[in-house]
Amino acid sequence: MANSSETPGVIAPPPLIALAAVVLGLALDWLLPANPLRVVLGLPGRLALGGLLMASGLGLAIVAERAFHRIGTNVAPWKPALGLAAIGPYAHTRNPMYLGLALFVAGLGIALGSLWVLAMLVPAALVMHYGVVRREERYLEQRFGEDYRRFKVAVPRYGWRM
Repeated sequence: MANSSETPGVIAPPPLIALAAVVLGLALDWLLPANPLRVVLGLPGRLALGGLLMASGLGLAIVAERAFHRIGTNVAPWKPALGLAAIGPYAHTRNPMYLGLALFVAGLGIALGSLWVLAMLVPAALVMHYGVVRREERYLEQRFGEDYRRFKVAVPRYGWRM
C-alpha cells in the first residue's frame, strides 16, 4: 500500500459515498415518505428521464475510466497517480467520473420517484467535493506541479466556468 504522501488521502471511495446517499435516501423514503415526483411525473416519464440520466452518467464514467487506462494511471483515488489525464472527457471537465456518478444517482432517484435520494445528493456532493476532489487537487498539484496548474486553468472542475 502506498504511503499517504503518494496518494490524495480521499476520505472514502467515491462509489461508497454515492451508495450512502442512495441508501440513506431510500431509508428516509421509508421513514418519511415524500412522493411529489410520483405525482408530478408518472412512472413512464420517471423511468425515461431517470434512465436517460443513469445511462448518461454511466457512459460518462466508463469513457473517463477508459481515458485513465489509456494513459496508464490508476483509477482508484487511493492509489498513486501515474499520469495526468487530459484526454477524452478530461478535456472538458476535471472530474467526469464523479459527474457521471452524480448523474447516475440523480437518475436513480428520479426513476424511483425518490425525492429523498435526490436530496441526499446535496450532502454527498459536499462530501465528494471537500473529502475527495479538493484533496485530489492538492495531491495532483504537488505531484505534477506546473502541468497540473495549467490543466486547472484550462479545464473547469465540473464542466463549467465559475
